Amino acid sequence: MELVHARILGNGKPFLILHGFLGMGDNWKTIGNRLAKNYEVHLIDQRNHGRSFHSDEFDLELLTQDLLDYLNYHNLDKVNLLGHSMGGKVAMLFAVTYPEKVDKLMVADISPRFYPPHHHEILAALQEIDFTVQKSRNEIEKVLENHISDYGIRQFLMKNVTRNGKEGYKFRFNLDSLVENYEEIVVSLPPFSQFDGNTLFLKGENSGYISENDESLIEAHFQKSKIVTVKNAGHWLHAENPTQFYDELVSFLHK
Repeated sequence: MELVHARILGNGKPFLILHGFLGMGDNWKTIGNRLAKNYEVHLIDQRNHGRSFHSDEFDLELLTQDLLDYLNYHNLDKVNLLGHSMGGKVAMLFAVTYPEKVDKLMVADISPRFYPPHHHEILAALQEIDFTVQKSRNEIEKVLENHISDYGIRQFLMKNVTRNGKEGYKFRFNLDSLVENYEEIVVSLPPFSQFDGNTLFLKGENSGYISENDESLIEAHFQKSKIVTVKNAGHWLHAENPTQFYDELVSFLHK
């Protein structure tokens, strides 16, 4: 059994955070450090991401099993669980599959429905990079700039560029597997699956990932759920409005 990598901060009740597609646990360091004043925070790198192991196999069921293996290895029970985007998909599936393991569930800017594939431009841009040709971070970013106009997204992707020995660079994530298996992670939650614990959905005011049409579906799967809008934020709501995002988490956890 291979175990996913995690950075553990603070002490107290376990609080696990699952990042989104092409992300890593370190994306959540700022929020994690604040939560660590009251909780034992686990910033998890999911398989094929960050410092975790690479695998040809990649889907939501496997990511859910990885999380179960992690909890069992660390003897964690009744955890607070937060997932963003793809991580939110994993968190939802974990909660409906192993409800006894989850105390409070928090889902950031994703719903239980199927999402049409929408990362093709980003994946295509990443595939354009040839580390035998682009030898510096500037050259790598120039390739991304040709395809991706959004500076924030480019910077987010550049966090995954790391040294490969003394010369050159590589990606932290397993790009080949993520491209090959991309359609495995946009699927919907299994029909009739339910989690009856307290659940918070946070949606970005400027994001379309959670629409009004999703509200009845969310309630069908998570009867004790509430949906809160994070103002002046898009899909990366924890980075775009960290103050409200953190305050909403704390308010929910203390109820």
